[in-house]
Amino acid sequence: MNTVVTKRAATGALTGLALGDALARPTEFIGVPKILDWYGPWRTMELPTPARVTDDTQMTLALGRGLRAALDRGLFTPEGLERAVRVEFVEWYRSPENNRAPGRTCLDACGLLQSDRPWQDASQVGSKGCGANMRVAPLGLAPGLSEEQRAGAAQLQSALTHGHPTALAASDLTAHAVRLLAEGAEPTGLIGLLRSYAYENRTRYHAVWLGDLWTRAGDPSPEHFIARGWDECLEILERLQRVVHTVSPETDPCLVTGEGWIAEEALATGLLCFLLFVDEPVTAVRRAACTSGDSDSIACLAGAFAGAHLGADAWPDAWADRIEYRDELLALGALWDV
Repeated sequence: MNTVVTKRAATGALTGLALGDALARPTEFIGVPKILDWYGPWRTMELPTPARVTDDTQMTLALGRGLRAALDRGLFTPEGLERAVRVEFVEWYRSPENNRAPGRTCLDACGLLQSDRPWQDASQVGSKGCGANMRVAPLGLAPGLSEEQRAGAAQLQSALTHGHPTALAASDLTAHAVRLLAEGAEPTGLIGLLRSYAYENRTRYHAVWLGDLWTRAGDPSPEHFIARGWDECLEILERLQRVVHTVSPETDPCLVTGEGWIAEEALATGLLCFLLFVDEPVTAVRRAACTSGDSDSIACLAGAFAGAHLGADAWPDAWADRIEYRDELLALGALWDV
C-alpha cells in the first residue's frame, strides 16, 4: 500500500512565522552592530529560552481563530469573517498577554472595534504599517477559498486595523505568496508571479469585502484608492527584482529593500531574506533577525515563506518543540495541511 506524504505547508508556515518572531524579538530596535555585539555572528544565532513570541504571532493566531470560526459556519461571507475576526481582535486587545510591544495602529483600531460602530469607522486609513501583512498567512493557507475570496478576505482583515491601500495590497500579496509557495511554486519565479498579480489587480476594488472604506481616504474613486496601494507594492517588487541576485547575503537586507516598518517594505525584505536562502530556512530567519529595522515582523514573513515552501520538516525539532503557543500552531496547521 502506498503512503502519500505531504509537506504540511500550513504547519511549516505557521511554525516558521512564530520561530522568526521569537528569534527576532530581542533584536528589534537595537541595530545590526549591537545585535552582532550581543548575540555573536548572525549565522549562529540561537532561539532564546524561553522562546516567547510578540504580538505578531498573537495576532496571526487571532486571525487564524477568526478565520476558522467563519469557515466552520459554512458559507464564507465578508460579514461572517468580519464578525469572527473582530471578536478575536478585541479579545487580543483586552488580554493580559497583550504586553509584547504591540503597534499603535492595532491598539487604536482594536479599541474602536469594541463598540458596535461599523468596522470602517475603526479602520486607520492613514496607516500602512506592517501589522496587517505580518499576520495574514492563515489566509494563504486555508484550503478551499476562491481567488476572489482569498484576496477580499486578506484585504478585509488588514482594513480592520490598517486601512491604507498599501496595507491592503501588501496583505493580499503576502497571502498570495504564501499560497503560491504552499502549492509548489518555484521560488525563482515568485517575484514575477507577484508582479503579474499586482498588475492584474491594480484597479480592482473589492467592494463586497471593503464596503465604502475608500470614501474615508479622500480619493476620487475606489479604483484610484486601491491603485495607490498596488503602485507602491509594484515599486518595491521591481526594486527587489533588480537586487535579489546581486546583493551579498552579508549585507543588512534593510539597506536594500527597506526597514520593514511599513507594509510594502516588510513584504519585500521578508521575501529577500527567504530568497537569499531558499533551501536554508533557519539561515533565512537568522538573516531576517539580524536587521536594522522591524526585525521580528521581517523574520515572521521570512519564516512563513520558508515554511510554506519547504513544509513542517524545515524546522529543527529543538526549536519547533519549544516555541510559545506550539499547541495552537499545530492545531491550526493540522486543520489546513493538505
